[in-house]
Amino acid sequence: MSLPLTLASTQSAVRFDRHGGAEVLELVEVPVPSPGPGEILIRNVAIGLNFIDIYQRTGLYPLPLPSGLGKESAGVVEAVGEGVTRFKVGDRVATATAPVGAYSQFHLMPETAAVAVPDDISLEVAAAVMLKGMTAEFLVNRAFHVKQGDEILLHAAAGGVGLILGQWAKSLGATVIGTVGSEAKAELARAHGSDHAILYDREDVAARVRKITEGRGVAVAYDSVGKDTFEASLASLKRRGTLVLFGNASGPVPPFDPLRLSRGGSLYVTRPTLFDYVATVEELDPSAAALFAAIRSGAVKVEIGQTFPLANVREAHEALAGRKTTGSTLLIP
Repeated sequence: MSLPLTLASTQSAVRFDRHGGAEVLELVEVPVPSPGPGEILIRNVAIGLNFIDIYQRTGLYPLPLPSGLGKESAGVVEAVGEGVTRFKVGDRVATATAPVGAYSQFHLMPETAAVAVPDDISLEVAAAVMLKGMTAEFLVNRAFHVKQGDEILLHAAAGGVGLILGQWAKSLGATVIGTVGSEAKAELARAHGSDHAILYDREDVAARVRKITEGRGVAVAYDSVGKDTFEASLASLKRRGTLVLFGNASGPVPPFDPLRLSRGGSLYVTRPTLFDYVATVEELDPSAAALFAAIRSGAVKVEIGQTFPLANVREAHEALAGRKTTGSTLLIP
């Protein structure tokens, strides 16, 4: 498949050849790839920044090196490979599950990893919400089915996933108890679905949860923080409650004795990842459609807290890792 004559031969892209801190990230010039069979080439308009990018950069989730970085972006189809049927040149698309490399001006991906972006959703919003929003979708609908009357605990309620998940759970009739790191983030969380906001570094989270729920505990605890919040999450659950551990912002959870689950009231713990919930087109398209419908209805409002030029990728990573961001963070190529 030949590229359009107007397409540049090189592009700016982020690469790294060793795991480590933000300093390993380099902005370099690389060739613009040509799409092969079943592939599409996207000109990125905006790129989403996520904690999984940090996990991959540090080696917690190791990648073969040297490597690009990033899975979430939105843009316009610039070229298509042989046999592509889902998209054509000029289509607006977004992805959250493509091979790494979204930190770039152009991104090559399988057509099966992209979704069409409706005309009433901006590409910036799509880039800010695809990975985080589809994560929220599977968390509230499938990893644990949130229903009317449920009481839930949501850690990092002012973060990218937290702001979306809090609103979505609230729209389903749940009472949302969010944990945050500052008064400013507490206010933000309350504006995005949290009925209660707990400052985790000033309060005993589990004790406060028990007080709020009149001793019952919560049906589900959504925990993307990991090591620092795991104990509080378990202690906050009601009998037969579920801990959905979907991140490691503070580090991985140490091994624990499964007998603790029976002693805590026959508890459940699951460690899901989005990619197992949108592994096929038949799963991906409905998840994205549910997300866009939630945005369109007003149940979910997307908070783009900050943007960085792609050239400032190190600064962006340091801000996210230092918990200095709110909502979604975008890189602009």
